Amino acid sequence: MRHDGTTRPGSGGRRAVAARCRALTEARWFGLTVFALILANAAVLGVETYTGVVHRWQGELKLVEHGFLVLFTGEVLLRLGAHADRPRAFFRDPWNLFDLAVVLCAFLPFARENTTVLRLLRLARVLRTARFLPQLRIVLVAVGRSLPGTVSFLLVGALVLYVYAMVGWVFFAAHDPGHFGSIGRAVLTLFLLMTLDGLGDAVRAGLEISRWSIVYYASYVLIASFVLVNVLIGVVITSLDEARTMEERHDEEVRQRAGADPRADADRALADPRAEAEPPGGGAPDCAEHELRARIATARRALDELEESLARLPGVRR
Repeated sequence: MRHDGTTRPGSGGRRAVAARCRALTEARWFGLTVFALILANAAVLGVETYTGVVHRWQGELKLVEHGFLVLFTGEVLLRLGAHADRPRAFFRDPWNLFDLAVVLCAFLPFARENTTVLRLLRLARVLRTARFLPQLRIVLVAVGRSLPGTVSFLLVGALVLYVYAMVGWVFFAAHDPGHFGSIGRAVLTLFLLMTLDGLGDAVRAGLEISRWSIVYYASYVLIASFVLVNVLIGVVITSLDEARTMEERHDEEVRQRAGADPRADADRALADPRAEAEPPGGGAPDCAEHELRARIATARRALDELEESLARLPGVRR
């Protein structure tokens, strides 16, 4: 729309294309179909790990892979078409960027020539199931948001491991060189003890050297296995809550954009009641949209009446 109120050339066509593509991509059957294709692609990847099947059906498997690539490319093109009237919105969605990157990389020359890279790119398509599973999408976002806290946890954990490894090397290297003979062996031993694997054997071996070794193992287990691990769990849970809040906010923004500014529609309906009976442009009225506008207008009138009633109460300042 220009400033003078006229429509830009081609904008009506883009809106029509976007509306048709959006009707397809937002349909439930479309999402289920793409989800089934992703699972089928994963199943074909698993089948290709069997050498005998690959040798016998190599041509057919390659044809199936080309078919998957064509279908996934068509899906991305439809999603691009759904944003024909607002292209920037497509690139603001990280999941759209991920889908586009996965599909485009399959057409790159080095990816087509390198079998290993191509298989990794095909495997990346499996991650696209997160688009169709909201809970999985929240978990992936939470993992991404927890990375800064996880890095801090790794630094603290590495410091604890190094300090206890040096102490263990000083006191146990001469008597237990298999576990504490060097800093590397000591770090590996303590890393396994962090999971409480073999803790009983390590404590018994330490008691044969000195009864004070129980203090060493007990303090290490308390710090590494309980305190640090619980801190990591807390970081992940906090990130999960933040990711859930972000997902809910994103869904709300999508609903608001789909509603096309209901407050403006309500104001327009209040200013001109005939606008609900005849939409702009003289086209056929959309019953659902006009009913929603009428409800919004009614709700706004009720709120105005409540506000006026509240202002008339004694002792209440407006």
